[in-house]
Amino acid sequence: MKALVLAGGAGTRLRPITHTSAKQLVPVANKPILFYGLEDIVEAGINDIGIVVGDTRDEIRAAVGDGSRWGARVTYIEQEAPLGLAHGVLIAREFLADDDFVMYLGDNLLRQGITEFVERFRRDRGDARAQILLAKVPDPERFGVAELDADGHVVRLVEKPTDPPSDLALIGVYLFDATIHDAVRALEPSARGELEITEAIQWLIGQGHQVRQQVVDGYWKDLGELDALLEGNRLVLEAMDRSIEGSIDGASRVEGRVVVQAGAEIVRSTIRGPAIIGEGTRVIDSFIGPFTSVYYDCEILGSEIEHSVVLEQSRIVGIRRIEDSLIGKQVEVSRSGTRPLANRLMLGDHSRVDLG
Repeated sequence: MKALVLAGGAGTRLRPITHTSAKQLVPVANKPILFYGLEDIVEAGINDIGIVVGDTRDEIRAAVGDGSRWGARVTYIEQEAPLGLAHGVLIAREFLADDDFVMYLGDNLLRQGITEFVERFRRDRGDARAQILLAKVPDPERFGVAELDADGHVVRLVEKPTDPPSDLALIGVYLFDATIHDAVRALEPSARGELEITEAIQWLIGQGHQVRQQVVDGYWKDLGELDALLEGNRLVLEAMDRSIEGSIDGASRVEGRVVVQAGAEIVRSTIRGPAIIGEGTRVIDSFIGPFTSVYYDCEILGSEIEHSVVLEQSRIVGIRRIEDSLIGKQVEVSRSGTRPLANRLMLGDHSRVDLG
């Protein structure tokens, strides 16, 4: 069995961060989102992985490499534009050959992993040509949605319906055999100009093929927007164990489940978990509150941060309170110290700022 990971999306909902970075590499609890998926795939016993990449191909190649750190072999498949999930399958035909494969969206976070899902497909799929993972959601109109019959069989899939037939959303993890290649070749672009994987699976159903389904037990997050990213960060931090590898001076307090990574320094500060402080980061005269991840080589001086994600090499100085925020790479946030007192900003396109 092989794996196909889709990492070619533009990440428009996380702009401006994704103007310069791949959304799949934004860290959750100081680990790129994409890495969680790769770990799940390898844990399920799949080592031959194709990654579909787009405009951020160079960044993803640099981060993932050849896959050897996970004991995997990675093949990169270039997509000229984000033309739909089924298009990713179409252009990966040579890599996939006639093997069964799992397709995994690179910005997904799935608590329970995919091992059980893969084992079930291998063990007792019967005549099924595909298996989909579903989750109950409060806003099914934002997703592809599955309609089941009384026996739990998949009878219809609808992409972002205005009148959802159920609250069961497709979560971006699928298992297919080679029949899916016939399906994607039969598709025409949808109204939004994409080859939709929901239509490909519907084609399988229309041809009389069985599509199995499984509802996930633990949390699932599509981390393509700020609130979901912060929630995913919170969920991962809650499951982490306390670990102190960096230095903490005698005037500091570290409370609860806190990870202080190697080379980090905590000076005259309070870190209240769950939280993680990255390698080489310095926190001085500051408060880092629950559900906060600070990535590597940052400086937090005389500031308070809670329920936020701070990316690498950023500097926050003299800010009384930051919360519910995503701070990008190499960002500096500080007070000018000049009068008249005012907020002085330099913001890129698609930025969002809430000032209290």
